[in-house]
Amino acid sequence: MDGYELLDAGDGRRLERFGAVVVDRPAPSAAEPRQDPAAWSSADLAFSRGSGWSGSNPGRPWTAEVSGLTFELRATESGQVGLFPEQASNWDWLRDRTIRREPANSDADVPILNLFGYTGAATLALASAGAAVAHVDGSRPAVAWARRNASLSGLADRPVRWLVDDADGFVAREVRRGRRYRGVVLDPPSYGHGAGGRSWRLDARLASLLADSTALTRGAPELVLLTAHTQGFGAARLRDELAVALRRPARDVDAGDLFLDARSGARLMLGAYARWPAQRVNHER
Repeated sequence: MDGYELLDAGDGRRLERFGAVVVDRPAPSAAEPRQDPAAWSSADLAFSRGSGWSGSNPGRPWTAEVSGLTFELRATESGQVGLFPEQASNWDWLRDRTIRREPANSDADVPILNLFGYTGAATLALASAGAAVAHVDGSRPAVAWARRNASLSGLADRPVRWLVDDADGFVAREVRRGRRYRGVVLDPPSYGHGAGGRSWRLDARLASLLADSTALTRGAPELVLLTAHTQGFGAARLRDELAVALRRPARDVDAGDLFLDARSGARLMLGAYARWPAQRVNHER
């Protein structure tokens, strides 16, 4: 995967290479023993809950090229670095669906909606394939980070609207305005806070957000991608939730696990996806 490699995982942690930097950080799903204990001494940065980051200059950002896109990475207070490589097969799928659009549906000015867009990987995958995108995230720093990634990837001139907004509120307003989108991408968190500090929980809000956001496609989406990293929201549940929102049979929705395979032979499970229309691509990374 170009500038990313999972080196090993186990004992509740993951060892990864992002570009030239090797990172050791928590991974609750890595319950098995480590496969390559000697490799862990190569870490440049390590994160532990409670004590934070340690290593060589953890405050300095760096870059890595992954799936043909260039990302700014940095050690954040949450233990993240700004990229979720387990989504790479979904970026490939988004590109493929965008490139394969039929001429009759080639409304180039009608955007694809990316909710919870974070640092912009899905947005950039879509933009690199020629799509217009509305990128929505509630964090102003995250949106600024995504725009820097667009510049680093040579995509700053693409038709992307960068929006700092609450996903639920934005979708509700777009429904009232009668706006249309060609497709929807959603990567919602387990929980958070929406407009006015209201609490937001995936189990309470997913069904209504899916119904409202897919309604913006007016019953004719070119693509819908839903991913989650929340216990209880496996592939089967995401498939069923998306099928209900689209009013289509569950068999028409492709769903599966998000995971990474390590150089050591370990496998790290990292969530699930559901996407419509069903089109299987290799998601082993």
